[in-house]
Amino acid sequence: MKKKPLTLKEKKKKELAALKAKYSQSQDINNLEIDSDLDKNLVYINSVFDKVNDLVIKEFVIGSQNKTKAGLLYISGLVEKTVVDTSILKPLMVTSRDKNIVDPLAENDLKETIENSLLSIGEVSLIDGFDDLIDDLLAGNALLFLNGYSQALSLSIQAKETRDVVEPETETVVRGPKEGFVEDFNINLSLIRRRIKTPDLKFEAYKIGRVSNTDVIISYIEGIVEDDLITEVRKRIQNIDTDMINESGNIEQLIEDSPYSPFPQMTNTERPDGVASALNEGRVAIIIDGTPFVLVVPSVLIHFLQANEDYYERFLFPTAIRVLRVMAFAVALLGPSIYVAITTYHQEMIPTPLLISIAASRSGVPFPGLVEALLMEISFEALREAGLRLPRPVGQAVSIVGALVVGEAAVQAGLVSRAMVIVVALTGISSFIIPAYNMGAAIRLLRFPIIFLAGTLGMFGITFAILFLLIHISALRSFGVPYLSPITPIDLSGLKDSIIKVPDWLKNKRPTFLVKEDKKRIKSNSKPTVSNKQGEENE
Repeated sequence: MKKKPLTLKEKKKKELAALKAKYSQSQDINNLEIDSDLDKNLVYINSVFDKVNDLVIKEFVIGSQNKTKAGLLYISGLVEKTVVDTSILKPLMVTSRDKNIVDPLAENDLKETIENSLLSIGEVSLIDGFDDLIDDLLAGNALLFLNGYSQALSLSIQAKETRDVVEPETETVVRGPKEGFVEDFNINLSLIRRRIKTPDLKFEAYKIGRVSNTDVIISYIEGIVEDDLITEVRKRIQNIDTDMINESGNIEQLIEDSPYSPFPQMTNTERPDGVASALNEGRVAIIIDGTPFVLVVPSVLIHFLQANEDYYERFLFPTAIRVLRVMAFAVALLGPSIYVAITTYHQEMIPTPLLISIAASRSGVPFPGLVEALLMEISFEALREAGLRLPRPVGQAVSIVGALVVGEAAVQAGLVSRAMVIVVALTGISSFIIPAYNMGAAIRLLRFPIIFLAGTLGMFGITFAILFLLIHISALRSFGVPYLSPITPIDLSGLKDSIIKVPDWLKNKRPTFLVKEDKKRIKSNSKPTVSNKQGEENE
């Protein structure tokens, strides 16, 4: 029996079925180019996004005379649906049938005709390959295919659902800007651009993560930043080969100099003014989409003891506060260790009245000083962590009430002495004074091995720990910059903004450990003066 010949529609259907099977078996389908046949392109997209329910494909016809088949693709939830209806579908499906509008097929330049005559979209670009096409689709763009054209139009209509710009909760200041970064990196870029209005401010874009395709921006001021530094940052970012980037902490762990060091080697901040100041110093900012925390490199030890508010007050107060922070740094690191060492091995160093008071408070305590300190420190850290993890109103109550109740109950039960409770409390308060959370976490971590050394070797153990830490941080680098700069190697211009902050009119040069060429920051002789005429009137 002779087979009935297939109709044109059946042949087309069979051809598309074979094409779909071919695409589904292909191992490298992303290297394919866009076909001029609309149906083939849609089959390809369906094969790539198989079982993806939020992909929307709208097929329609453009024009009144030479009707052109078209297809609009977008992912629901990533685009502004109002813009899709009013600025894309309505002009293409309704307005395009007006005889006064040129038919798209009558023009050679597809992008120019669609963009200038029909679409009311600001950003429109042409795409030739499926690699860029899929990236744009997943980024929240809409894709417009026209039958007979081997190119697609990418329409930038991403949904901008993000939280408002508010004051950062982790870096509050009394005096200073109240704006903080948000999760949308486009808003973050605008917050930086608003403070640095120069074309020398550069933003270099990268996509990191085989699965996440996270947008990462490197920002710097050309002419100020050192070429070697920006080259090193580019190299480390480009060498990242991972599947997922969720937060700036993922990037930090993949590009830092010494991953085994407890000390942080780059600062993270939520404040645009802090990033702008760092860029002006010749440093580099790394901005990651999806997180309000921006990384700043390089960062040395002294940067972790500085706060944004220091630069908005007259120099005397910030200097006093920085000295207090250095003292708090030492207490947070060595406070319990020194107490354990002296009370256990070096009682002769304690004045007699104080020694008698400590001995009286320790009478009846069944544990040695080492165990007592470790128990109290672990309890304090547990209460602090519980306060962070619980809902905020409950967490604050738990951390405060828990510390009071547990501390008083432990003293009443004779498990710890009152002096140890005071030492641990002072240590905890000192750790809160450190502005950078990551540096505070490093001090909390180092405190425990130093307590153990103090309980076993006394002051010799503490001396050994201090020497070991000094040797370690002397060898530490942050993107090639010595961690103890500007103290060693000494940098006089950098010392003007270290522990001691000089008036702004004296900081006429940028730190040389960051910038080698464009050092000038403010003109010389900028000290405020009183005019002779005003002086005579005052007399």
